[in-house]
Amino acid sequence: MWRMSWSTFRERWTLFAGALLTVVVGVALVQASMMVMIGSQHPRIPAGTSPRAAAEMRDAYEGAGSLLGMTAMLACFLAVFIVGSTFAFTVAQRRADLALLRTLGGSRPQVVTLLLSEAVILGALGSAGGIVLGVPLMWIQTLLLTSTKIVPGSFEPVWDNGVLIGSVCAGIGMALAGSFAATLRASRVRPLEALRDIGRASRVMTPGRWIWGVSMLALTAAMVSVEGKVDFLGAMMIGLGVSFCGAIGLSSLSPLVVPLAGHLLRPFTRFGPLAELAQANLRDGKRRAAATAAPMIVLTALVVGLTAMLGTQAKAGGAQVERNIIGQYVVTSTGADAGRIASVPGVGATSTNLAADITLTYVRSDADERGRRQTVRSGIYAIDAADWARTHKQRPVSGTLEAVHGKGVLAGPGSAEDGVRRGAKAVAEIGGKKVKLEVAARLPGTVENNADAFYIPRTLLPPDMAAKAEAETIVQVAPGASAADVAQRLRDLRIGKVQTVAKWSGARVAKQQEQNDSVMMVLLGLSAAYAVVAVINAMIIAGTERRREFAVARLTGLSRRQVVRSALLEAAGVALIGVGLGLLVALAALGGFLFGPSGAAVLAVPWTLIALLVLGAFAISGVTSVLTTRAATRVPPVALAAARE
Repeated sequence: MWRMSWSTFRERWTLFAGALLTVVVGVALVQASMMVMIGSQHPRIPAGTSPRAAAEMRDAYEGAGSLLGMTAMLACFLAVFIVGSTFAFTVAQRRADLALLRTLGGSRPQVVTLLLSEAVILGALGSAGGIVLGVPLMWIQTLLLTSTKIVPGSFEPVWDNGVLIGSVCAGIGMALAGSFAATLRASRVRPLEALRDIGRASRVMTPGRWIWGVSMLALTAAMVSVEGKVDFLGAMMIGLGVSFCGAIGLSSLSPLVVPLAGHLLRPFTRFGPLAELAQANLRDGKRRAAATAAPMIVLTALVVGLTAMLGTQAKAGGAQVERNIIGQYVVTSTGADAGRIASVPGVGATSTNLAADITLTYVRSDADERGRRQTVRSGIYAIDAADWARTHKQRPVSGTLEAVHGKGVLAGPGSAEDGVRRGAKAVAEIGGKKVKLEVAARLPGTVENNADAFYIPRTLLPPDMAAKAEAETIVQVAPGASAADVAQRLRDLRIGKVQTVAKWSGARVAKQQEQNDSVMMVLLGLSAAYAVVAVINAMIIAGTERRREFAVARLTGLSRRQVVRSALLEAAGVALIGVGLGLLVALAALGGFLFGPSGAAVLAVPWTLIALLVLGAFAISGVTSVLTTRAATRVPPVALAAARE
């Protein structure tokens, strides 16, 4: 059976090429991500780095490790999904061969063994190619992480031979998991039905597709119905689930959904008989259209949905920060210069956040008997609680601001979900001295990433440290004073950068969005290659199997150029439907933000990304369609149009 599987793999290699390339890329991504992740677990902190800068580096390495873990999981998910789609299409194209094998005496277990053996060969060859490709891909991922400033430029991955064993297991596992459903489905078809293409063999929508697709769409509908009734963070999590479940559901039902959506293209048939023929072929070629549209649905839903949600989170975080501030301007300076702002004519009130090199270790409220401690080295600011209260609308959900003095600290929104509670003990290292503190109050959480973790009383900072610290001062203009005149006076002092609260908040959003774009570039940039491989592979297989169809069309009077144009229009229609259904899933994922408390005001729609996806889908499908159709129509039509039984 192994010899037969290998012979089939060699003779019909064009059917396996797309699945093989998918496994190669999947194994390479997993291997590269694991190597780089191991490197992120051992951060290299240069000698002489300040505690705050060292903390930021450690946080960057930790974030990179989490990001690469997500990349590896997403790579496995997409690989299994696309291998399954490609293998199902491949088995469908070989149903006559498999039926002949059954007719000659092959049993169902033997068919299953044959197909699973082909999957093992596919996984083994894909693992070998993935191990080789994983080496340059490891350095590409490192370059992406350093160029986008997710990690410092000194970062280097770590080679681990143990990962190579995992790469082989991952490759074979991807191939077996992706091919299992198609293998069982092929073994259940009766041989005569497959030879005549009737009965079960002619069914595209199998019971498994119905169950999987309907259940995923039902789960998607249930999540959408509650998305607008939860808080922002809850809507984010639900939206993520909608993106995945909706994409999987529509992909499973694509043999039914794509031809139905093809009816919406009926108005385009007015442009001539070629457009009408293309629309008819789109509705008739269910397997072909579904195999091409499914990866487009998944790619569009995930990329657009995740990008829009991250952008919306950044925009909502900026809007929340702006709403919480009672003031007109924010001045960025040093601690020494910040002390001069209050004396400027027209300034009514000020509050200054001083960012100094402080390390704070606290005991979590969910600690076990031995005590669970956590250390924070960034996001710690020194404030005057009375001044802070005059320029901020936020109030503690536990404790009071009046208690934030002496040794009492305020837990900021950045530590709201880290198990920090009022009364928790903490130790701060300030200027080389350790100071025992206690959490006196706690602020509610916010949707902003990298929110402030702790506020300590300003009196705890030594004067020289306070003078050198980075300062952000909120300026509240006195009643009756001209805001423009106050801003000009502040600029005349030449103590730092003067911005309106709106511009300052917008800069925070832009910085967060830049980080989000970097994350998406690493997370989905390389994974998007999967969809391209799947689309090209499905169209190549379909074009190869449509030679007789094209020959008959040419014998009825169409020229070779007209056949190519008709196939191109069909490919464009499938691309339009695939991207459109993916955008529909992304819109459903954003429903909680559209109908939530903030409405569309904080919705960040990635129009540029959508335009690039649409253009890319049309370009890839169009070029592939033209090339495969021209290759399939090289042989004279009379030689291919003979009747076959």
